[in-house]
Order: sequence, then C-alpha cells, then structure tokens
Amino acid sequence: MQSDLIPGVQAADSVFPNAIAAAAGSAAAVFLPTCRAEMEALGWQQCDIIIVTGDAYVDHPSFGMAIIGRVLEAQGFKVGIIAQPDWHSAADFTVLGAPRLFFGITAGNMDSMVNRYTANRRVRSDDAYTPGGAGGKRPDRCVIVYSQRVREAYKHVPIVIGGIEASLRRIAHFDYWSEQVRRSVLIDAKADMLVFGNAERQIGAIARRLGAGESISSILDLRGTAYLRRAMPADWIEIDSSEIDVPGPTAPLPDPYAGEDERRQALGASAATAAKAVPSALADRVSDGRRVVKFFRHVPGAERDRSVIRLPSFEQVSADPVLYAHASRILHLESNPGNARALVQRHGSHEVWLNPPPIPLSTAEMDAIYELPYARRPHSVYGNARIPAYHMIRFSVAIQRGCFGGCTFCSITEHEGRIIQSRSEESVIREIETIRDKVPGFTGVVSDLGGPTANMYRLHCKSPQIESACRRPSCVYPGICPNLNTNHAPLINLYRRARNLPGVKKVLVASGVRYDLAIESPDYVKELATHHTGGYLKIAPEAIGEGPLSKMMKPGVGTYYKFKELFDKYSKAAGKEQYLIPYFIAAHPGTRDADMLELAVWLKKNGFRADQVQAFLPSPMATATAMYHSGKNPLKRITRDSEAVVIPKGLKVRRLHKAFLRYHDPENWPLLREALKRMGRADLIGNGKQHLIPAYQPIGGRTQVGRPGREGSVPLRTQHTGLPKAGKVIPAGGRRKFPNTQNRSGRP
Repeated sequence: MQSDLIPGVQAADSVFPNAIAAAAGSAAAVFLPTCRAEMEALGWQQCDIIIVTGDAYVDHPSFGMAIIGRVLEAQGFKVGIIAQPDWHSAADFTVLGAPRLFFGITAGNMDSMVNRYTANRRVRSDDAYTPGGAGGKRPDRCVIVYSQRVREAYKHVPIVIGGIEASLRRIAHFDYWSEQVRRSVLIDAKADMLVFGNAERQIGAIARRLGAGESISSILDLRGTAYLRRAMPADWIEIDSSEIDVPGPTAPLPDPYAGEDERRQALGASAATAAKAVPSALADRVSDGRRVVKFFRHVPGAERDRSVIRLPSFEQVSADPVLYAHASRILHLESNPGNARALVQRHGSHEVWLNPPPIPLSTAEMDAIYELPYARRPHSVYGNARIPAYHMIRFSVAIQRGCFGGCTFCSITEHEGRIIQSRSEESVIREIETIRDKVPGFTGVVSDLGGPTANMYRLHCKSPQIESACRRPSCVYPGICPNLNTNHAPLINLYRRARNLPGVKKVLVASGVRYDLAIESPDYVKELATHHTGGYLKIAPEAIGEGPLSKMMKPGVGTYYKFKELFDKYSKAAGKEQYLIPYFIAAHPGTRDADMLELAVWLKKNGFRADQVQAFLPSPMATATAMYHSGKNPLKRITRDSEAVVIPKGLKVRRLHKAFLRYHDPENWPLLREALKRMGRADLIGNGKQHLIPAYQPIGGRTQVGRPGREGSVPLRTQHTGLPKAGKVIPAGGRRKFPNTQNRSGRP
C-alpha cells in the first residue's frame, strides 16, 4: 500500500521514524512501571505517557497495551501502565502521578460490554483477561468511566482513547445493551482525541508532536484519529451522504387487527410525521444557511484531500433506523485507506470528525513491532495467579493482521481493516525460537501460527491500483475476486520451516481457517491436515441456508463439502482419524425459524452435537448490527423501499433458535415440539432415527438421554458422533484462542 496516495491526511508517518531500531530495547525495562517504586527503580521522576487498561498487564504482543507501550518506549518515551484500576474513585488513577504528555485509555483486548454480558444480556461469571479469571474487575463502558476518573484527577492532561471499544464507537452507534443509539464515545468520554484501528502509527505521531510542543487541539491531520470541532473548516468541500445513497424513513409495521380504513389513515399519518420529524441531512444544513456542495461522484483530484462526507446527525440516526443503516453503509464504503475520505457527524453543537483510516503497516514495521523486548509473561505483581487469556496464547505467534472476508457480524474489518499486513518469515521464525528458548513451560508445541484468520498470510490484491480504488466490503463474497492473489505457498513454506525447527515437536493452527480460500490450494489443505491439526479442526460455516448466509456474507454449504472432502482425503492419507467441528450462529439477521430447523436436521444427519452455541450479539458498528436495528440491508443501497431483512428479535425467538442448535438437549425438547407443530413439521417428532426429537420427555436432569425406564443413560458430550470415546485424549489443536482483537462479535 502506498503511503502517498492522496496528500494531506492521506499521508502517513513511519511507525519508527529516523530509523529507530526495534531492538532499541537494550535499555528497555523488563516490565513497564505500574507503581512509583518501579518508576524510581528506573530513575524516572515522571512518565511521558500513562496507559490505563481494563486488562491485567501482560507484557506480550497479543495484548494491546503491551504493544503500544513498547512501541512508544522504543521511540524514547517513558511509559507507565495502570491495569484494572478501582474505578469507584480517582485514587488508583494517580498512582503514577500525572504524565508529561497524555493519558492513553483502552478497555483492553475486548469490548467491556461484550466481556461482561452474554448475547442474552446475562452477566458473565468470569473474565479471561483478569487474574484468576475473576469477573467484575472492570466497569461497564470502560473507556467512558476511566476517562471520567482521569479527568477528575488531572483536569488539564490530554486524554487519548483507543482500542477495540473506542474504535467501534467512534460515531453514533446502536447499543444492544440499552437498545438505543448512543453518541460517539468521544463525546461521552470527554476525551481530546480518539484513535481507531491499529494505533501504532498514530499514537507515536501524537506523542512526538505533543513532545515537540504542539497542543492536542492542533493535531487535526492524522489518519486513524477522530476529534471534535465546533464548526466546519471553510476550505473543505462538504459532501452530503444522501448524494451517495438516498435514504428514507420506514413505515411502521401494520396493525393486523386494524380495519382497511384505519390502516390507510395510520399509513398516511406516519408518512407525514416521518417527513416532518426526519429532515434530510441536506435540508438540515440549508436551514443553517451554510453552503452546500453537491456530490457528483468524481471530486477533482486536487480537491479530494479537502473533501469530507457529512453523515446524518446523531439526532437523525437516533430517530430513524433507516438513516442509521444509511450512515453505517457510508462508513463501510469509506473504509479503504486507498480511497476513503474524511467523515463528519453532528452531535448537538459539536461535529465529530473522522479522518480516513490508518495506512496499513509494512512488513518491516510489523517485524519491528512484534520483535520489541516483551517480557512475554504477566507482570510479577500477579504472582502465580492464572490469567486464562495469557495461557491460551503464550505459545502462539501472530503472523498477520487484517481480514478481507467482510463477515457482517465480525469486528475485524472495522478495527484492523481488510488489507492483510504480514510479517516476514524470518521474523516469525525468530519469535518461535524466542518462545522455545525463553518462555517457561514450553514443551515443544506451538499452539497457533495465525491471526484473525489462519490462512490469509501474504494474500493481497494483484494490482495496487485496483486495491486502492476498490470499495467492495469483501474479497471473497459472493465469490473470490479474480484480482485476489490466493497463493498459499508462502504460508505452506512458513509452516514447514516452523515445524522443522530444533526443539519444536508440533505446530498447530488454532485460528479460524477460511475454507473457501483453502480449497483454492489443495497443497495447503494437505499440509494442514497432515501436520497441523490435533484430532479435530474447528471451522465456521455459521449457517447453511442462503437467507442467513447472504446477510453474513459467508460461502454456501457446498464450499464446506469441498473442503471436507479434501480434509478427509489428506487426513486418511496421513493415517489420521480427524474431524471437522463446525461453528454456527443462532438468531442472526436474515434467519427464519425454517432456516434453523434446516440446520438442526443437517446437524443430526451429520452427527454433530453442540455443547455451547453462539447467539448473534449485535456489536457496535457491525453491518449485521445495522440490519438488526433497522431491518434493512446495508450491503445494498438504502432507500425506504429497499430490501427488508428478517430479524429474529426477542428472548423467545432467540431461545428457540439456540434450541435448534442444541436439538439433542432434553431441556429444549418441549420448546422444539411446540415449534415443530406450529411449523407443520410434527413428522420430525418421534423415536426413530429419522426424527429430530423424541416424543417422550425423560425423567430427571438434563443429562438423562435414554428412553423412560432405561438404565445406564450417559451424559451429553460435545462431539462429532465419530470422535473417540471419552477417555481417549485428543491433542489440543484447533481450539480457539483469545485474540488480540475482538474478532467474532462476542464469541468467547
């Protein structure tokens, strides 16, 4: 990716300017200081930057606070960490004193609301990023609360917010937990600046410029940042987003009990009310007397870097779900760093201004970042307490960032972008050797070589020019783009070199395999099945029906069968008994009861029993969340009459959809019997193999699966019915790891 595609805000500074070496860590602290005593041991009187995080401090490149801290340290800045402070007062936020430059605030590797609540809004009992896995160690809406406490303690110190929570809330967003549209977190947190996406480039630039004497309010031109304005700059061309899409208000659902005259009267009244209550963004600006520049698709190149797209205001998207879906669509259209323009959205008297997304990291920058002098373990203050997320990733290696899959329920694209940023083979090998030689407890098994997706390493568009101009949300849906390079040879070579290292017994692949890409390279599937799968491989078809798949932007079930055929073939050739374990989502937009029934029948036919199932969780800013809130499809042009999407809302329907996934659980049988009768599918109720659920209800607990009166009933287990019997141990491969970004919209 070129760094000079467009002048002005389109330019990008190097992460490490002036040839600062990543190995500049000869003077680096073993851990960044977390208290005054540790500062004094380093000879510091004051920190330059203090990072406040909702996670326990683990100095490992899978944890965001460690990466940002070490990147700043490598540039000569003194960085302190305040991890999981007690937010009930400002006391914990003062343990390091006031920083010289700014506070950086993040909720941690996960959104605090996703971390705290299940998809059904129940409080989780644990937190994988906390010592002992204890829950309740961070507040809801972590970024807002931490920012308020910092402002209480140090009124005049600049606050920069970032991480997954801030990144996904940078504009007005639908909040599933309150069922309403909330303002940009920048306003609620009362922060000075928000950094979105991977923040290494912009956070370093902010530190250098503040250190050079600039004020935080004057830093307006950095990509990947958002800030507040009182008024629009006079020299910018303002583009109305309605010139790109033409949104309109939705009519309310008709009352099925109303007469024909009442229906016509209600429809006319609602249309008049909507026209009055929801003016277009263009009319809103005309009433202010400001100049409006029409959008004609092609802004002259000399002026493009001074053009900004105005989204409907917070007040408008709060009032009208169609305008919300429209704003979501525009934001995703303006997500390619090669052609994205600045966005602006009014919130009352403030303008929330978003610069274009950050330029992707180069391979050299990725190598430098991941080879900084991390301690690769939790801070010593935690003693022997187990931090579950760390134990899942301590022997894993991130080889790339980004994902061009574009799954609508996923947060990767909104945060990391869809351009793949890969490390060099040499850098990855060096990290494996570091794990082998220095990380306690290593037994020779690398638990994962991957990233957000296992097999996008070094995949990219064949043409930089086409890549820079592209606005497609996915490179693989509805089919693989002919411009996409799908060559898996570099990844295969990396796997082979890694597994042949001295002291390395096995290299597993635990990140999700994009199987529609994998079938383009049978050699990759062969390498994966022969050497990198430990008994079973988890993949994510998510659904099998075209209705939900089209709203997820996932490939059809035929692609799954092609991958399964190759995987089974090469597993058999290697003399291994291995199985695919598929993931599915319940209650996703576009899913009807009939779709879930079809899936349940498919699961039983193929011998799958799900222990834990995932219900769709509408995470902020995701395209599927816009569908959930608006009932419209932002993958297409949004108008009043554009495609309506079936939305499985309400606890009852969500419980039913989850019950279909767990058709084998006796606790779900009464609910499923009722649904099958209502759907006219009572033929699936009975005691034969051809039936989905039995006609009887067992007596006793949920583990009683035998017929009434039968003894020797066995507990349910999560497994493909062909997996080995209980007691036979399968090597721990294919398990999901805790990623350094929230990558499946709430999947734990």
